[in-house]
Amino acid sequence: MISLTVTAVVFGVVFLAELPDKTALAGLVLGTRYRASYVFAGVAAAFALHVVLAVAAGSVLTLLPQQLVQALTGVLFLGGAAVLLLRKGEDEGEVRKPENQSFWKVSGAGFMLILVAEFGDLTQIMTANLAARYDDPLSVGLGAVLALWAVAGIGIVGGKALMKKVPLRLITQIAALVMLALGVWSLWEAVAG
Repeated sequence: MISLTVTAVVFGVVFLAELPDKTALAGLVLGTRYRASYVFAGVAAAFALHVVLAVAAGSVLTLLPQQLVQALTGVLFLGGAAVLLLRKGEDEGEVRKPENQSFWKVSGAGFMLILVAEFGDLTQIMTANLAARYDDPLSVGLGAVLALWAVAGIGIVGGKALMKKVPLRLITQIAALVMLALGVWSLWEAVAG
Protein backbone atom coordinates (compact mmCIF):
# COMPACT_ATOMS: atom_id res chain seq x y z
CA MET A 1 0.00 0.00 0.00
CA ILE A 2 1.31 3.44 -0.89
CA SER A 3 1.36 6.14 1.77
CA LEU A 4 0.33 9.47 0.27
CA THR A 5 1.95 11.29 3.19
CA VAL A 6 5.36 9.67 2.63
CA THR A 7 5.03 10.15 -1.13
CA ALA A 8 4.20 13.85 -0.68
CA VAL A 9 7.06 14.43 1.80
CA VAL A 10 9.57 12.71 -0.48
CA PHE A 11 8.23 14.59 -3.52
CA GLY A 12 8.66 17.95 -1.80
CA VAL A 13 12.14 17.23 -0.49
CA VAL A 14 13.48 15.77 -3.75
CA PHE A 15 11.79 18.41 -5.94
CA LEU A 16 13.29 21.29 -3.96
CA ALA A 17 16.73 19.66 -3.87
CA GLU A 18 16.76 18.88 -7.61
CA LEU A 19 15.23 22.12 -8.95
CA PRO A 20 18.45 24.17 -8.83
CA ASP A 21 20.54 21.17 -9.91
CA LYS A 22 22.21 20.44 -13.25
CA THR A 23 19.21 18.35 -14.36
CA ALA A 24 17.11 21.41 -15.11
CA LEU A 25 20.00 22.80 -17.18
CA ALA A 26 20.44 19.52 -19.05
CA GLY A 27 16.71 19.37 -19.78
CA LEU A 28 16.70 22.99 -20.90
CA VAL A 29 19.61 22.44 -23.31
CA LEU A 30 18.16 19.24 -24.76
CA GLY A 31 14.68 20.77 -24.87
CA THR A 32 15.86 23.65 -27.06
CA ARG A 33 17.34 21.29 -29.64
CA TYR A 34 15.14 18.21 -29.85
CA ARG A 35 11.55 17.06 -29.63
CA ALA A 36 10.48 17.48 -26.01
CA SER A 37 8.67 14.15 -25.78
CA TYR A 38 11.75 12.26 -27.01
CA VAL A 39 14.00 14.06 -24.54
CA PHE A 40 11.57 13.48 -21.67
CA ALA A 41 11.29 9.76 -22.45
CA GLY A 42 15.04 9.27 -22.11
CA VAL A 43 15.42 11.50 -19.08
CA ALA A 44 12.40 9.92 -17.35
CA ALA A 45 13.77 6.41 -17.93
CA ALA A 46 17.16 7.38 -16.48
CA PHE A 47 15.53 8.92 -13.41
CA ALA A 48 13.34 5.85 -12.91
CA LEU A 49 16.46 3.68 -13.00
CA HIS A 50 18.21 5.98 -10.51
CA VAL A 51 15.28 5.83 -8.11
CA VAL A 52 15.08 2.04 -8.35
CA LEU A 53 18.81 1.81 -7.61
CA ALA A 54 18.56 4.28 -4.73
CA VAL A 55 15.59 2.59 -3.13
CA ALA A 56 16.98 -0.92 -3.63
CA ALA A 57 20.50 -0.16 -2.54
CA GLY A 58 19.62 2.22 0.27
CA SER A 59 22.63 3.75 1.87
CA VAL A 60 25.09 1.46 0.02
CA LEU A 61 25.31 4.11 -2.74
CA THR A 62 26.91 6.50 -0.27
CA LEU A 63 29.88 4.12 -0.05
CA LEU A 64 30.91 4.73 -3.66
CA PRO A 65 33.99 6.91 -4.03
CA GLN A 66 32.47 10.38 -4.28
CA GLN A 67 35.66 11.80 -5.78
CA LEU A 68 35.42 9.41 -8.72
CA VAL A 69 31.78 10.34 -9.35
CA GLN A 70 32.61 14.06 -9.14
CA ALA A 71 35.59 13.72 -11.49
CA LEU A 72 33.57 11.80 -14.09
CA THR A 73 30.73 14.33 -13.87
CA GLY A 74 33.22 17.19 -14.25
CA VAL A 75 34.78 15.67 -17.36
CA LEU A 76 31.35 15.05 -18.90
CA PHE A 77 30.27 18.64 -18.27
CA LEU A 78 33.51 19.99 -19.73
CA GLY A 79 33.02 17.79 -22.78
CA GLY A 80 29.44 19.01 -23.17
CA ALA A 81 30.58 22.64 -22.87
CA ALA A 82 33.26 22.06 -25.50
CA VAL A 83 30.76 20.52 -27.91
CA LEU A 84 28.39 23.46 -27.47
CA LEU A 85 31.12 26.12 -27.81
CA LEU A 86 32.89 24.50 -30.77
CA ARG A 87 29.74 23.79 -32.78
CA LYS A 88 29.81 25.65 -36.09
CA GLY A 89 27.56 28.73 -36.06
CA GLU A 90 24.02 27.47 -36.00
CA ASP A 91 21.19 29.93 -36.13
CA GLU A 92 17.49 29.36 -35.65
CA GLY A 93 17.12 28.25 -39.26
CA GLU A 94 19.67 25.50 -38.75
CA VAL A 95 18.19 23.94 -35.63
CA ARG A 96 17.68 20.25 -36.19
CA LYS A 97 14.09 19.53 -36.95
CA PRO A 98 12.54 16.81 -34.78
CA GLU A 99 11.79 14.62 -37.78
CA ASN A 100 15.53 14.43 -38.52
CA GLN A 101 16.19 12.98 -35.07
CA SER A 102 15.09 9.46 -34.27
CA PHE A 103 13.35 8.68 -31.02
CA TRP A 104 16.12 6.28 -30.00
CA LYS A 105 18.93 8.72 -30.72
CA VAL A 106 17.36 11.65 -28.84
CA SER A 107 15.95 9.66 -25.92
CA GLY A 108 19.20 7.69 -25.69
CA ALA A 109 21.21 10.92 -25.44
CA GLY A 110 18.93 12.19 -22.66
CA PHE A 111 19.08 8.83 -20.89
CA MET A 112 22.88 8.62 -20.95
CA LEU A 113 23.37 12.23 -19.88
CA ILE A 114 21.14 11.86 -16.83
CA LEU A 115 22.31 8.33 -16.04
CA VAL A 116 25.94 9.41 -15.69
CA ALA A 117 25.50 12.98 -14.42
CA GLU A 118 23.07 12.05 -11.67
CA PHE A 119 24.83 8.92 -10.39
CA GLY A 120 25.63 9.42 -6.73
CA ASP A 121 23.90 12.82 -6.81
CA LEU A 122 22.50 14.40 -3.68
CA THR A 123 18.92 13.47 -4.56
CA GLN A 124 19.85 9.85 -5.25
CA ILE A 125 21.59 9.59 -1.89
CA MET A 126 18.69 11.46 -0.28
CA THR A 127 16.24 8.99 -1.84
CA ALA A 128 18.26 6.08 -0.49
CA ASN A 129 18.26 7.65 2.98
CA LEU A 130 14.52 8.36 2.83
CA ALA A 131 13.88 4.75 1.77
CA ALA A 132 15.86 3.54 4.79
CA ARG A 133 14.14 6.01 7.12
CA TYR A 134 10.53 5.35 6.10
CA ASP A 135 10.96 1.65 5.26
CA ASP A 136 8.34 2.19 2.55
CA PRO A 137 10.12 1.66 -0.79
CA LEU A 138 7.05 2.10 -2.99
CA SER A 139 5.97 5.40 -1.46
CA VAL A 140 9.52 6.77 -1.40
CA GLY A 141 10.19 5.60 -4.95
CA LEU A 142 6.95 7.10 -6.27
CA GLY A 143 7.55 10.46 -4.58
CA ALA A 144 11.15 10.64 -5.78
CA VAL A 145 10.46 9.66 -9.38
CA LEU A 146 7.53 12.07 -9.69
CA ALA A 147 9.66 14.92 -8.30
CA LEU A 148 12.53 14.19 -10.69
CA TRP A 149 10.17 13.91 -13.66
CA ALA A 150 8.57 17.24 -12.69
CA VAL A 151 11.95 19.00 -12.58
CA ALA A 152 12.95 17.46 -15.92
CA GLY A 153 9.65 18.50 -17.47
CA ILE A 154 10.05 22.07 -16.23
CA GLY A 155 13.55 22.21 -17.72
CA ILE A 156 12.48 20.77 -21.08
CA VAL A 157 9.36 22.93 -21.43
CA GLY A 158 11.30 25.94 -20.17
CA GLY A 159 13.86 25.34 -22.90
CA LYS A 160 11.19 25.39 -25.60
CA ALA A 161 9.58 28.55 -24.19
CA LEU A 162 12.93 30.29 -23.76
CA MET A 163 13.90 29.57 -27.37
CA LYS A 164 10.87 31.56 -28.57
CA LYS A 165 12.16 34.70 -26.81
CA VAL A 166 15.97 34.39 -26.88
CA PRO A 167 18.22 33.49 -29.84
CA LEU A 168 19.43 29.88 -29.81
CA ARG A 169 23.04 30.98 -30.16
CA LEU A 170 22.83 33.00 -26.92
CA ILE A 171 21.09 30.14 -25.08
CA THR A 172 23.79 27.74 -26.29
CA GLN A 173 26.61 30.05 -25.19
CA ILE A 174 25.11 30.60 -21.76
CA ALA A 175 24.43 26.87 -21.32
CA ALA A 176 28.02 26.08 -22.37
CA LEU A 177 29.40 28.57 -19.84
CA VAL A 178 27.22 27.14 -17.08
CA MET A 179 28.29 23.60 -18.04
CA LEU A 180 31.92 24.76 -18.04
CA ALA A 181 31.48 26.20 -14.54
CA LEU A 182 29.78 23.00 -13.32
CA GLY A 183 32.57 20.92 -14.84
CA VAL A 184 35.30 22.98 -13.19
CA TRP A 185 33.41 22.95 -9.88
CA SER A 186 32.94 19.14 -10.00
CA LEU A 187 36.62 18.60 -10.80
CA TRP A 188 37.62 21.00 -8.00
CA GLU A 189 35.45 19.04 -5.54
CA ALA A 190 37.01 15.79 -6.75
CA VAL A 191 40.56 17.11 -6.27
CA ALA A 192 39.91 19.03 -3.04
CA GLY A 193 37.77 16.28 -1.51
